[in-house]
Amino acid sequence: MGDQKIGYLGPKGTFTKMAVDALFDGGSYISYESIPACLDAVESGEVETGVVPLENAIEGSVHLTIDYLVHQVNQSIIAELTVPIKQHLLVHPEQKDQPIERIYSHSHAIAQCHQYLHKHYPWAELEYTASTGKAAEIVAEKGVGVAAIGNHLAAEENGMRIEDTDIHDYDNNHTRFAVVQKHPQTLKVKDHPVSKQKTTVMVTLPKDYVGALHQVLAAFAWRKMNLSKIESRPMKTGLGNYFFLIDVDQPYDQVLFPGVQAELAALGCEVKVLGTYPSYQIDVPTPVKRT
Repeated sequence: MGDQKIGYLGPKGTFTKMAVDALFDGGSYISYESIPACLDAVESGEVETGVVPLENAIEGSVHLTIDYLVHQVNQSIIAELTVPIKQHLLVHPEQKDQPIERIYSHSHAIAQCHQYLHKHYPWAELEYTASTGKAAEIVAEKGVGVAAIGNHLAAEENGMRIEDTDIHDYDNNHTRFAVVQKHPQTLKVKDHPVSKQKTTVMVTLPKDYVGALHQVLAAFAWRKMNLSKIESRPMKTGLGNYFFLIDVDQPYDQVLFPGVQAELAALGCEVKVLGTYPSYQIDVPTPVKRT
């Protein structure tokens, strides 16, 4: 396989870029301003692989990613990477004693630092940006009197100073990133241990079927298949129509999963496998504050 082309939610300095740097062993990296733009690039063949956020431990699922994968594109999840989220307060190098009047960041990042902001900067206006990396870019351009919430990579890429480290409200804050491809192929990844093998399936229930969800879960339960997550999302075809996204903690096989699919099909459910893949986990050290 030649040089792998990897798209990610950019710009440089986002947690998605941090995940890309941690996981892949070489390749050409292309940043995109939004999750749909990244997934569209995979769909069109502009890049072979896309990396987008899937779920945050504090803020929950990234619904835009889930809905776009289900409704807009035909792609498979081929790996996932869990990265600890450590948010820092970033300022321009010339920032001294000027009051910080405005703080920029992604809505999830601001929510993750709510208590810190309330305690230390209750007067500051909060402005949402497309990503934490974009917030750092804006503050680098605007100069003093403003700040960004982001990671150490955003600080390095934009020549920012880390004013305060680990400002997130909860220590156990992680984000899962999905690695997707339209035509699954082997990835060139660094030597990370695989924490588990997973399979993600989408199940659509028949209308007006009493006890259907219970029977869906029972199809997994009596086979002793562990479900690590189940989430409902609207089908976008009218009120009351939902599909369920289910994570199963084992790889797809030719015995248990076909049995589940056949049993659910008999109930009138539609089942689609969105991917069977390894799950990786990395650690990120806390940087030293610049002075």
